[in-house]
Amino acid sequence: MTEQRNQSYAAGPVDVPLLEETISTNLARIVAQFPHNIALIDAAADRQWTYEQFYGDVRRLATGLHNAGVTAGERVGIWALNRWEWVMVQYATAELGAIMVNINPAYRQHELNYVLEQAGITTLIASEEIPTANYPRMIERAQHELGTLERIIIMNTDSWDAVFEVDPENAVLDAIATSLQNTDAINIQYTSGTTGFPKGATLSHRNILNNGFFVGETNRYTDQDRICIPVPYYHCFGMVMGNLAATTHGATMVIPGPSFNPEQTLAAVEKYRCTSLYGVPTMFIAELALENLGDFDLSSLRTGIMAGSPCPDEVMRQVIKTMHMEEVTICYGMTETSPVSMQTRPDDELHLRTSTVGRPTPHTEIKIIDPGTGETLPMNADGELCTRGYLVMRGYWNQPEKTAEVLGDDGWLRTGDIARMDENGYVQVTGRMKDMVIRGGENIYPREIEEFLYTHPDIIDAQIIGVPDERYGEELMAWVRLRKGAPKLTAEALREFSIGSLAKYKIPRYVYIVDEFPTTVTGKVRKVEMRSVALDLLEQGDVIDDFWAAHA
Repeated sequence: MTEQRNQSYAAGPVDVPLLEETISTNLARIVAQFPHNIALIDAAADRQWTYEQFYGDVRRLATGLHNAGVTAGERVGIWALNRWEWVMVQYATAELGAIMVNINPAYRQHELNYVLEQAGITTLIASEEIPTANYPRMIERAQHELGTLERIIIMNTDSWDAVFEVDPENAVLDAIATSLQNTDAINIQYTSGTTGFPKGATLSHRNILNNGFFVGETNRYTDQDRICIPVPYYHCFGMVMGNLAATTHGATMVIPGPSFNPEQTLAAVEKYRCTSLYGVPTMFIAELALENLGDFDLSSLRTGIMAGSPCPDEVMRQVIKTMHMEEVTICYGMTETSPVSMQTRPDDELHLRTSTVGRPTPHTEIKIIDPGTGETLPMNADGELCTRGYLVMRGYWNQPEKTAEVLGDDGWLRTGDIARMDENGYVQVTGRMKDMVIRGGENIYPREIEEFLYTHPDIIDAQIIGVPDERYGEELMAWVRLRKGAPKLTAEALREFSIGSLAKYKIPRYVYIVDEFPTTVTGKVRKVEMRSVALDLLEQGDVIDDFWAAHA
């Protein structure tokens, strides 16, 4: 594609070719290279596998599923927290060409029923009951109401043993492998669904294998790296940027626990000498806030990834200084792009790694457009970010109309994010189009104000939302988390702090003090839920506990 030099367009390097193979073929090749390297460690289960052992168990499970009747293209649901069985299912379904459907562990009955029916899942693999949900009982009810499941497999039961405790039929699996194409759909991941029912982004071997590979290349992974993965497997961050980045390089996947716990995570880093640590900003904030942070030996760390939501400048600096992650990178992406489309480089100057999401990843194109006209904007202008390349999803499962809303015939995917690009191709994501606040005709991007609030000595985390206002249409509300022992923060005090640094119309009128923000399982802040709470607060009256309004 030809673009004028002053336009907001950039393309990633193409010197390293794409992997034109299936996940199963790639895994077999890596196993042959590094048979005795540790492939997987499950800290909670106190188990580990070499690549040779891991491949053997993957093939056993694939054989068991095949013998049970699972075929290529069939949808196999996986519903569990992070554990070694999850990883086995990911690679076993790839051996068969079955389409693994990631089911959010937080789903409740109506959401489970929706995904089972919408994806046409015929085989469901789930964990036993967990503290927050009785999966077997919910599955039983779903089967009673829908009757669509042909196979129900519960981990740690006879149904799991029946498909796992078998001898691998290598000749059968090898024959299946020859029939698979790397452009075949292999994974369906449902978007977070903050409004309405979620959509199933359909991804191929080519999509996610290459994305994991190039994320690992950028992080300079070798077969000696150990990646601590506390982020959920049901999301691309865990299974692609974590697992596939590891297995394409002969590196080690380390599962610190079934769900995120800051102490458990750092304990795993220390025990297994991890070189890389993943997390969304809220996870790193929680780790840095531990009173016993200094008790953990994190000297083995050199890199990692912070992604999932905008990274606060100060948090990034502390991760580099305190956690020894000098080569930590920032990734930007979305489920629909497998997920990473932009990433900072380990040798980028610090200001680029704290203020941008980097440049386009290999074999990826990025442009910033006017959302109204579709025209590519000049450099340093705010507009909608679009991406194109191998990483773009095949579409939303059985939803062609929804697919057409974001994916054009020319291959460009509209992300819905507001961003700007500089002359060197570095991109700043300044907000979501749906999060933009319009106050008295002024367009306000929350990210800018949130970054400023991090400079307040008593604020450890901040989020900005828009709330209705009769005079201006919308006003700004700041949700803030304060440092332990900090005095109460009023809106008037915040206004005084902001004067001279922020334009008057960007200073929040309302301040709401909270201990934590509502988040998704992946740690993304749910601003939709925050707005709902804010409306209730405003309806209750002028001033309530921990809620202040500054005088307009």
